Amino acid sequence: MTALVCGSFAYDTIMVFNDKFKNHILPEQVHILNVSFLVPEMRREFGGCAGNIAYNLNLLGEEGRPMGTIGRDAGPYYDWIDSCNISRQHLTQIDETYTAQAFITTDLDDNQITAFHPGAMNHSHVNKVPDNDGITIGIVSPDGRDGMIQHAEQFASAGIPFIFDPGQGMPMFDGDDLLRFVEQASWLAFNDYESRLMQERTGLSPQQLAECVRAVVVTRGGEGSSIYTREAVIDIPAAKAEAVNDPTGCGDAYRAGLLYGLMNDMDWATTGRIASLMGSLKIASHGTQNHRFTSDEFAAAFEQAFDYRL
Repeated sequence: MTALVCGSFAYDTIMVFNDKFKNHILPEQVHILNVSFLVPEMRREFGGCAGNIAYNLNLLGEEGRPMGTIGRDAGPYYDWIDSCNISRQHLTQIDETYTAQAFITTDLDDNQITAFHPGAMNHSHVNKVPDNDGITIGIVSPDGRDGMIQHAEQFASAGIPFIFDPGQGMPMFDGDDLLRFVEQASWLAFNDYESRLMQERTGLSPQQLAECVRAVVVTRGGEGSSIYTREAVIDIPAAKAEAVNDPTGCGDAYRAGLLYGLMNDMDWATTGRIASLMGSLKIASHGTQNHRFTSDEFAAAFEQAFDYRL
């Protein structure tokens, strides 16, 4: 099976603030907020939801073809993709702009403040979901607004089941937009905050949304995740991480695990645990695409975390 991973490509500039934001942001002074954080640690990483998800899915041994737009500064990302044996077939370069850029500051509580320049991501609608290219499953992850809307429509028209994962793109859509995505998608994926925002904008709880799609997945960080189906709610424990070094990209790693389970017709309990383990392996590594493992190492880690074999 082949997954088409629609979403952003970005360069992530990640900075670490060796203190806690709450010690420097005074609630009674937010109307005149003027705060400077000294960040002695900084690095530049390859990121973006499509790049991250495809990277993780390929680590698991399945083909994830990313589809996105990238700017005139694409050269280093192209070299990285090629070194990872990831397809560039569905990438489009937009020469009049830069690749999307995220500037992420993380504190010692793993809270994050992010500034994001969309750049080439705003042109994501120039890409089209192919209907005859061997694509068997897809995901619509955060990207340009028009691109997300059109790619969901194209998946639906082609009869290709897909996950709708609005992520940080959620504020771009009102209740009617979100309900249209629900009608088109096969699965929905949110973190806890996004799930609450989804309920606020549509009036539908995760249990009610699960009546409209095959499943709704809600992640809760270190508290695990829940998978809502029409028949039941499956609670997934968080896999214990060897270290907590960088939460950036953990949600994308989790979603790659979801795709892997769906592509291999696994039950939800196992699919959710694979996704959970992917998140824990990622959080132990700095950057979104720097962790590595073999299939044997993953199987051993899974058995250790959940007391049964894949």
